[in-house]
Amino acid sequence: MCSQQRIWALVEPLIPPQKPAVHGRTGRPRTSDRDVFEGIAFVLSTGIGWAKLPTELGYGSGWTCWRGMHEWADAGVFDRLHRAVLHRLGEQGQLDWSRASLDSVSVRAIRGGELTGSNPTDRGKAGSKYHLLVDAGGLPLNVLVSGANRHDSMLVEPILDGMPAIKRGGRGHPRRRPLKLHGDKGYDNPQVRRYLRRRGITARIARIGRDSSACLGRHRWVVERTLGWLLSYKRLALRYDRTATTITALARLAVTLICARRLPTN
Repeated sequence: MCSQQRIWALVEPLIPPQKPAVHGRTGRPRTSDRDVFEGIAFVLSTGIGWAKLPTELGYGSGWTCWRGMHEWADAGVFDRLHRAVLHRLGEQGQLDWSRASLDSVSVRAIRGGELTGSNPTDRGKAGSKYHLLVDAGGLPLNVLVSGANRHDSMLVEPILDGMPAIKRGGRGHPRRRPLKLHGDKGYDNPQVRRYLRRRGITARIARIGRDSSACLGRHRWVVERTLGWLLSYKRLALRYDRTATTITALARLAVTLICARRLPTN
């Protein structure tokens, strides 16, 4: 749980203030925001059901954590938190913009729901895809969730356009695009290549029928490793949550916690 503790100073200012009590009545003591945040992270990490979260752990009830997560997601807390962690890493010179890699992984959606689709690699069962953009060292820059039936090439523009401007160490303008983008044959699409040229990004994408995806392995292995880290959060490895708000908030929190491992311990 040390990653959550290290970033609490970044989380706290982002959380919306508590609504005033009606007629001055407060009822039962409110679970602290920090306990709710750590409860959300516990569910994400262990995969335990929201209703099964033990109250004796001190996080409040699972539904308290679930409601808090939805309130914060609607307020943009998780997106801004990821951006804040990236800013810290950028200021410390820990983000390598010389190249980025993009890849995806599909998981089964046990209960279906939003952002799911028929998974062609899992006998047509309902599933979702996590699309992950990482820097040259494998730190997650952005993540998107889609149905498992969405082609990888369709998410290139949204994931790159959704990148905020990230601060860099020393002088210089903030960065929001890498110099090169590495991808496998799933991204070999004329529209993708035209888009990258417009953005001034050099395409390092294996060509269908000509190149071996293995030739990019010495650069692309970092995104495969980070996808493994992403799926180590068990609530993502097998999807039970039905709403788009829940699954996108959990995926965003997971990549934030991965990035937070590089934050200084002080």
